[in-house]
Amino acid sequence: MRLKLYNSLTRKIEEFKPLNPPKVGIYTCGPTVYDYVTIGNWRTYILGDLLVRTLKYFGYQVDYIMNITDVGHLTGDNLGDASIGEDRMEKAAKREKKTAWDIAKFYTDDFLKGYEKLNLIKPRKFTKATNHIKEQIELVKKIEKRGFTYKTSDGIYFDVKLYEKAGNKYGQLSTLDKRKEGARVAKNPEKKDERDFALWKFSKKDEKRQMEWDSPWGRGFPGWHIECSAMGMKYLGEQFDIHVGGEDLRSTHHSNEIAQSEAATGKKPFVKHWAHGAFLLVDGGRMGKSLGNAYTLYDIEKRGFNPMHLRYFYLTGHYRKQLNFTWKALESAKNAYDNLVNVLRSGKYSQWFLDKSITEEQTEEEAVVFTGIDYDERFKKALMNDLQIPEVLKIMWDLLRETSIKDKEKKELILKWDEILGLNLQRHVGFKISAEIGARSSLPTISETQLPEDILNLSDERMLARKRGDYKKADEIRQTIEAKGFIVRDTTGGTVIEKK
Repeated sequence: MRLKLYNSLTRKIEEFKPLNPPKVGIYTCGPTVYDYVTIGNWRTYILGDLLVRTLKYFGYQVDYIMNITDVGHLTGDNLGDASIGEDRMEKAAKREKKTAWDIAKFYTDDFLKGYEKLNLIKPRKFTKATNHIKEQIELVKKIEKRGFTYKTSDGIYFDVKLYEKAGNKYGQLSTLDKRKEGARVAKNPEKKDERDFALWKFSKKDEKRQMEWDSPWGRGFPGWHIECSAMGMKYLGEQFDIHVGGEDLRSTHHSNEIAQSEAATGKKPFVKHWAHGAFLLVDGGRMGKSLGNAYTLYDIEKRGFNPMHLRYFYLTGHYRKQLNFTWKALESAKNAYDNLVNVLRSGKYSQWFLDKSITEEQTEEEAVVFTGIDYDERFKKALMNDLQIPEVLKIMWDLLRETSIKDKEKKELILKWDEILGLNLQRHVGFKISAEIGARSSLPTISETQLPEDILNLSDERMLARKRGDYKKADEIRQTIEAKGFIVRDTTGGTVIEKK
């Protein structure tokens, strides 16, 4: 059995075959750091995380890169043309009366905190657009040398028609070629074709930008699309295996990435496999700041939920299907996650269901006696079929209810599966806290004491503080933990917390 994934480029589920096995290069489009990341954005990053975890689980050597957009993403993207409008970073700077650089740092730091809270595997590198201006300029120069650019009063543009005349296909990921000029945006009289997009934008002569650089064409800043091509090729090569992003990036951003990249390299396929996560709906409709429903992790936490409840909620829907967020749905996810934790803490899995009278009608299939191997095969089959994570959750609950398998074997299987699910279950079954969140050692504490949830959360906060070098904060958290009746010991193998 081989891993099969849906490829947005071919529009079908196909067997995943890396370019240079066992190595796999993955690039995920990260956030534009002008505001707090929404729960819609986080769903996309969960998809990237699941892919990385799955590939590692099956033995691939994954090289994971994620970008952080801190310049060049214009507000016109919401209107259908990412080459017009105001730079989101500059606009946020005016809104908050800070510098654009301060805005970028604040929201990048906040994003990284949320990333850790959701137990997402860190990429080899978070690549910032402003740290790769040189690479973006060099890529535009390559495209220019091959004859696919032209100059207007406001920038250097990619010429789509010339690209097509050279025998290339534009818009493989979308239906951009069928879009009518002026249907969504005002016509730009200097553009040769409404599909053309900016590679480099000129600074306005009557307006001083905070983020601008010299280039062969004049002082300005890079277009939004060019950054991902430049950074993807720098760290993963001119061709790599998987590109991940939200459904909203598919038609324009990713189609333009393909065009400019393959124009620069001479028709060499840029990315072999494209994975797009479907939209997250809110109360059955779209999410938007103007609607007041662009919820963040802070909104989730203010309502008494923790990030693992949200992660579990994401796992209840297949990544290619729209998932509807409601507070009731999140409450259901919280109950399921908390029940799962309680089952694991009980140590008597089948009996827990009997004690709690949590049963299901037994189907003919469920009446058959299964082994741990049977369940593990079911797990792998669901995972390899385009990441059927909702099915994986069902298999996990079926395993817990199974009376013919010993609890010790169930525990081992579920903790093994959690390498994919990322629900941080190890910390609830007796553990030695390691130096990294999400990388708990399977070694238990000496006393096998089950730590309360508030102590677990405090230990996570302390780890984060230590990683940031905020030792004063870490020491304050240590004192809080000890005041609650626990001993904290930092060892060469990690931190151990035990009851006094």
